[in-house]
Amino acid sequence: YGQELGLYGNLLVVPTDPGYWPPAHRELLLTLDDVLLEDGRIAPFDPAGPTHAAMGRYGDVFLVAGETDPVLTARPHEVVRLHLTNTANTRVFDVALPGAELKLVGGDSGRVEHEALVDHVVVAPSERVVVDARFGGPGELALEHRTPGRTHRLATVRVAGDPADRLPGEAFRVCRTNPEMARQRQRIEPHLITPPDKVLAFLAELDDAGDHRHHGHESGHHGHGHHPHHGHAAAGDGIEWEDHMVEANRRTTPANTRWLLVDRATGAVNDAIDWRFREGDQVKIRLVNELAGDHPMHHPFHVHGAGRFLVLSRDGTPEPNLVWKDTVLVRTGETVDLLLDVTNPGRWMAHCHIAEHHETGMMLTFTVDPARPGRR
Repeated sequence: YGQELGLYGNLLVVPTDPGYWPPAHRELLLTLDDVLLEDGRIAPFDPAGPTHAAMGRYGDVFLVAGETDPVLTARPHEVVRLHLTNTANTRVFDVALPGAELKLVGGDSGRVEHEALVDHVVVAPSERVVVDARFGGPGELALEHRTPGRTHRLATVRVAGDPADRLPGEAFRVCRTNPEMARQRQRIEPHLITPPDKVLAFLAELDDAGDHRHHGHESGHHGHGHHPHHGHAAAGDGIEWEDHMVEANRRTTPANTRWLLVDRATGAVNDAIDWRFREGDQVKIRLVNELAGDHPMHHPFHVHGAGRFLVLSRDGTPEPNLVWKDTVLVRTGETVDLLLDVTNPGRWMAHCHIAEHHETGMMLTFTVDPARPGRR
């Protein structure tokens, strides 16, 4: 509840290498969120436990850096590095800035393997995306969230004043391949064909599931019709962009809705899962977002401080642009393989980052033992 009411913020870790990021004039940290209002107030919470358990608590008012309808400024020809963090409970943002050029340069924990010119970026709850924006001449632009159904204005950007110096802008179209991530690609290549060490399935159990399926189907729920081994080319494919069953979703609680992480090797579910790793392990984990459950939808899967991971493949297709991650969006019906670098001993957890899903069971714990003597 604290997070939903604004108890979040960004921490920026600055690289020691001055050439780590491409040239930019300045950096801007932006949280992306939504909040649910009823009669002009924050929609009430139930002190006994979460509501909106089936799909999560979608908001109807958008917040950028905690503000509604903020006005941002830029100079003509300026390059601004945008650090985007999705702090929403459940909403996935698809961010565009028409009229400016965008270059993807980083993700959760550092720079991408291949910098790339893009026209939008998808950011799931808990994910971070680093994108450079190059502005043109004076004018007014809109930072947008685009869904298959509509476009939402998140913020206004006013471009005015004296032009920025030319150097960052001249380097903008140079898309670098970053050497440390290229080395990681060589390192992980053998893992592409090895069987996974762990297989984790995502499933929902809803009492009166037929009612929820009926609501989802009528309103354009994206889960039906997909096959878990098919690719997801369209930006909206496999993502619930809106709450299409508002009244039914509000009534779902842990009493009638159970979200499950299932260890396919043992059958253990949620807090009964008790994985054990050792510091220095490379663990291949397969995430399977099942279509067989009562309400398939997207899940941003997050791993706490045992280490970081690389996405190996999606539906069997190798990941084309590596970046160090701690959260990965697994779309409806999708299978994602990741390779976890286990680096820190202790007791850790992993969970779906949709708040109502992890509060309705979708969480596991695992133990990391210290490295054996002489193997550190």
